[in-house]
Amino acid sequence: MAKFVLAGKTDCPHYAKAELLADRLQQSLPNFRIHKISILPDKWKEWLEATCRRNGWKHEQSPLVWRELVARGGKGVLLGGFSEFLEHCQDYYNITSDMPTDIMLSVAAENLETEMNLIVEEQHRVSLIKPLHIWISSALSPACHFLIPNLLSTEVFPHISAISLHLLDLEGNEEGLQWLRMETEDLALPLLHQVTIHTDLEQAFQEADVIVLLDEWWSDVHCDTENENEEEKKKRKVKGISDRYREYGQLIDTKANKEVKVIVSGDSFINLRCSLLLDNARSIDSRQFVTTTTQLENEARAIIAKKLQVRTSDVRNVIVWGNISGSFYIDLQRAKVFNYGGAIKGPAFFSQPVQTILHDRKWLQQDFEDLVCSQRAAVVSKTCRAAAMSAANGILTVLKAWNGICSPDEVFSMGALCPGYYNLPEGVVLSVPVTFGDGKWSVLSDVLVGDELKERLQLSANELRQVGQGRKKNEGCCTTNIFMATICLNIWCFQKMFLKRF
Repeated sequence: MAKFVLAGKTDCPHYAKAELLADRLQQSLPNFRIHKISILPDKWKEWLEATCRRNGWKHEQSPLVWRELVARGGKGVLLGGFSEFLEHCQDYYNITSDMPTDIMLSVAAENLETEMNLIVEEQHRVSLIKPLHIWISSALSPACHFLIPNLLSTEVFPHISAISLHLLDLEGNEEGLQWLRMETEDLALPLLHQVTIHTDLEQAFQEADVIVLLDEWWSDVHCDTENENEEEKKKRKVKGISDRYREYGQLIDTKANKEVKVIVSGDSFINLRCSLLLDNARSIDSRQFVTTTTQLENEARAIIAKKLQVRTSDVRNVIVWGNISGSFYIDLQRAKVFNYGGAIKGPAFFSQPVQTILHDRKWLQQDFEDLVCSQRAAVVSKTCRAAAMSAANGILTVLKAWNGICSPDEVFSMGALCPGYYNLPEGVVLSVPVTFGDGKWSVLSDVLVGDELKERLQLSANELRQVGQGRKKNEGCCTTNIFMATICLNIWCFQKMFLKRF
């Protein structure tokens, strides 16, 4: 079977003549097949150069004709232009074309008009669709691969009919993003409208409705620079974070929709990253910027569930306070457990306070938080990066709640700007307990904040404020303050644990 591909400019008379000749052959010969590619005049040169370069051909005029030896898209053999195609038809099929010039020109003009009408119709069709624009940074990270299949669903966005997904990766390569785009399109997700890829910030966050920042590219530094001491590593990390997130904040401020939802995820400097965005996106409500604490929360739930011999999903309303990527405090005052096999039992909706059931106070005070820290550290030490599946799950949990898919009584831990709550200073991003309702979150007010918790929250707040003040003065001061703040937090935590044990 003869399979030919005929490509040419839509306004080219010779392309029109070759097209009609090919139609005649296809009608009269059962084993003759033709595939036509019409290219607009202003796109022809670029398309021709790319096609010839890919196949190793040399050709300069319209039309371009080749024969496929396998199937369309397979290996092809260049035939040439119109003259070569006409000669081939005369030699092999004894068919020629005697079309006069005026008809050639008429058909070419009709081809161009038809193509332009099709473009206008397609643009009109696309304009009728108002997709939700979702941007994901560090799109080549493992967390993104777990995130995409579940993100583009009615479970997360119940009132959305179409989603445009924009994949941004400044450290990745375009080929990797192309493969990710193809893989995403192959999922055939009903809500997916289109996928675009970006390796620079030229169009970043344009018309964004949701932004998910996965950036953890600095977290691999300790795996690659073994000769560098810890202070130098931290300085270089913070310098990169500050530069990147200052630019992110400015772009979000100018290009994203004013109601955009911004979620900062990861393990490293998560409070700092959110603060940098807030400093540089002043025209957007600060309540639209949050950080995920769900990973820590779920890790704590898993350890409690193991202790009580129930499923992780049976433990709810665990609260994580403080610095998500540094010193944090796990609070069980609102935690409850379902389906516990103790002396008191009830139906599926029956729950009991965790603190009432868990009598091992020594374990809670000495071992519990250490187990949460070591569980996360074990994953990072093995992979040199944050736990990807857990990160994706945390993002999805926050988005579902933000979009109204949760009970108004359900308690979540989330990093956000704390304007005077719990007697904390203003302008500090800390993890606090929140509830969601009507597409908005609010800080939980009816919780007990004891002296120890106040002390730890105040220390975290003061150190983070010091970091912020140093960052505004100059970058070098910012780096030193962050490093010293982290050291102080760790020393304080070790002192507390030492005193508890002895």
